[in-house]
Amino acid sequence: MGMRSRNSKDEHRPVPREIHAAEGSERSLTQLVEGVARNLPEVHPEAYQDLRANLARLALQLRDGLPEDDKLELIRAILREIESYRTKVDDLLRERLAAWRGLTSRLLNDLIKSYGLDPGSERARPLVRRVASLLTADEIQGFHVMLADFLRLGPLDGALGGVALSKADRSTANDNAAGLRGGGAAAEHVKHMMEKRTPGYVVIFRLGCLDVIGKRFGWEAMQDSLMAVSAFLTHSLRSDDGIYHWSDSALLAVLNSPASLEIITPAMQRIVDNNRDITIQIGTRLVMLRVPLQFRITPISGLSSPDDLNRL
Repeated sequence: MGMRSRNSKDEHRPVPREIHAAEGSERSLTQLVEGVARNLPEVHPEAYQDLRANLARLALQLRDGLPEDDKLELIRAILREIESYRTKVDDLLRERLAAWRGLTSRLLNDLIKSYGLDPGSERARPLVRRVASLLTADEIQGFHVMLADFLRLGPLDGALGGVALSKADRSTANDNAAGLRGGGAAAEHVKHMMEKRTPGYVVIFRLGCLDVIGKRFGWEAMQDSLMAVSAFLTHSLRSDDGIYHWSDSALLAVLNSPASLEIITPAMQRIVDNNRDITIQIGTRLVMLRVPLQFRITPISGLSSPDDLNRL
């Protein structure tokens, strides 16, 4: 009777709290390992299956009463498996990215050649360079705009799904998207220089692909692009040069300079070559793109009157 009484008391004796904690921690570790295995992306199928099998094997070894040193070694082994999988995934993604970029570059070169153009030409070179570094969705969107303009995939007469480019701005106000005074102010500037016989030049900067941007992103995106290019040219030109809003796809600069055309032309070319990507906001996201620039220079001495600006 006495022996049975002692056994009965042992059966109902409370389990020490530290034992409950140890058992709970090992169950938590096991659940954590299983959760990690289930939620890792299956980017590399073969390596992923190996990872699941190895983590399951290691998780089974996290049993109750396992010595702390052995438990730590198991945790290190689990971390090594996860790190090994991450390294394999990174390598695979780099290989895929390089392969897709190589394929896209070859297809772009073939497309450019099919238009009878040289991929190494000055006009095609920005596209060829850009396609080799595309990474984000916004960069790809911007490249699409550049490519559409390069290949002239849409009409350039300004009629694009309700988006129309105005023919001319001959006002003197600055109530346009560029924030510049209109072409009327440019004519006054040229008239003043002609009366004083001040040497100088008129440069018209043509903004490419604004119609494509308008068709794809809307009127506000066109205005934002024009504003960004206006800011770039204002910063690039000298402080005593004037720049004006000529139309929704062109800006006009009046240069006060006695330099020869041979000097002015490369200077304008450097400005155009330094044209960089711009970032515009489309709804809640930012889109990066580049507005191609072309320019035409006319010496003021070659104008008979300011009205000749309208015939440039």
